[in-house]
Amino acid sequence: MKEKETTKKEFNFNEVKNEMIHHYDEAINVYKDEMKKIRTGRANVTLIEDIKVDYYNNLTPLKQVATLTTPDATTILVTPWDKGVIKNIEKAIVSSGLGFGVSTDGNVVRVSIPPLTEERKKEIIKLLHSREEEAKVAIRNIRHKYLEQVKKAKEEAHVSEDLEKRYTQEVEKITHDYLEKIEKITMDKEKEIMEV
Repeated sequence: MKEKETTKKEFNFNEVKNEMIHHYDEAINVYKDEMKKIRTGRANVTLIEDIKVDYYNNLTPLKQVATLTTPDATTILVTPWDKGVIKNIEKAIVSSGLGFGVSTDGNVVRVSIPPLTEERKKEIIKLLHSREEEAKVAIRNIRHKYLEQVKKAKEEAHVSEDLEKRYTQEVEKITHDYLEKIEKITMDKEKEIMEV
């Protein structure tokens, strides 16, 4: 009869670090996607592409039923693949509450992006900073998870106290870099809003 071998799983900081960076990258990508959807006064298809349209009794994202283009800085053209849903597209955009001007021009829906007022710019920037803080909290939560793994590895005698300190410092440095990335994305978006 063979004895069961009990092997302790060794702590591999590089694996932990790579996994943490992967989660940080995902959080940054989510934040970037959110920033694309915040209106700046310039026409951008991401502003309307996810609006749900009644497409034969199924709520379907606009980008799945039409081609979206921006012929100029203040207009988005919506060209439905099925001309029978043009009224539903127009209705969905109007009822989205985004405040865009909508008109039908033959087989195309024309969406006009009005310029932002100073008051609206301030509201958007306030929203921007709120989203920035949410993204930073997400990064800090990820950091906490991985710092706990380092601490647990020390407690289970997988790593020395010196290594724990070194790993903790590395986690903190990487976290700081990602928090700075979020701040840069926010500053760039704020600049874009104020320039319009």
